[in-house]
Amino acid sequence: MYLEEAVEEAKKGTNQKEGGPFGAVIIDKNGKVIAKAHNEVLKKNDPTAHAEIEAIRKACQILNAKDLSNCTIYSTCEPCPMCLSAIIWANIKTVYYGSNRQDAKAAGFKDDDIYQYLAGKNQLLEKQELENKSCKDLFINYNGERY
Repeated sequence: MYLEEAVEEAKKGTNQKEGGPFGAVIIDKNGKVIAKAHNEVLKKNDPTAHAEIEAIRKACQILNAKDLSNCTIYSTCEPCPMCLSAIIWANIKTVYYGSNRQDAKAAGFKDDDIYQYLAGKNQLLEKQELENKSCKDLFINYNGERY
């Protein structure tokens, strides 16, 4: 039922040419739908406007909270690493999805490439830490003590 609602969201987004074929639905612990969203990357010119991110943003606004630990998310596809991270940051403990990262890759999306990068299996990005006391002091000032 909830996955079908996510599918309808995905169709809505693609039919309106707002983004890729992705939809998400967030429900509370009683099964009440809190938020629905679809990919809006094209509409917003925002590479972070994935369905799961948009649904989390809506749910947080509706619940006036950043903690969605009493919620579950349904997504039409296995969440990409960015969305998975947002789901974890929101404290959602369960994700149900209807297709996987290989399905997304076959359709031209790079979810699996990012998972491979995180596993150290490709070099999509060069990253380098620049030691900087001022940056580290931000954490000290935030926490009020040394970490």
